[in-house]
Amino acid sequence: MATRKILMRAATVGLVGAFLVATAWAAGEAGGILFPNWSKPTKGTYKVPASEVGKKATVEVPWSVTTVASSIEGKPLKGKPVTVVGEIIDLSCYLQVGKHGDKHRDCGQKCVKAGQPVGLLAENGDVYLLMDEEHDPRRDGLTAFRQWAVDNMAHIVTVRGTQTEVAGQKAIYVQGTVKKS
Repeated sequence: MATRKILMRAATVGLVGAFLVATAWAAGEAGGILFPNWSKPTKGTYKVPASEVGKKATVEVPWSVTTVASSIEGKPLKGKPVTVVGEIIDLSCYLQVGKHGDKHRDCGQKCVKAGQPVGLLAENGDVYLLMDEEHDPRRDGLTAFRQWAVDNMAHIVTVRGTQTEVAGQKAIYVQGTVKKS
């Protein structure tokens, strides 16, 4: 009798485990926003974003002077000008536990203030790393981008910048956030 109960519990645990694995696999295969109904953004929609950031880059000049000057042999990686609408997220929590939206705003703000990477979650589920583009000012702490991201955490916004992709990692570099002297 006890052996039968143990076997039944083991079978139940196995079925639940298989279900969770299959669900996680299906969610990963389907793409899209993780846990889309868990928490809606604090402000803005994909049709009417709450804010915007970044100067529009051009095909002819996708990178700032300081980025070109700091690159190896004066040749930054190929970049293309983009405008993307999405939710500002902190990448650490989103990629680890799927959190985003208003319920995660306070935590996301704390994470970004503490130096965690800033991300943009597009409506189709694409995730971009967001960085200030101007190399030397970014390195020297002379940009306002991180504070802008904190203020706009969990908001849907328009981001303009230069996109790169290396080994599947998408990034948008945002120009125009250098602090005024």
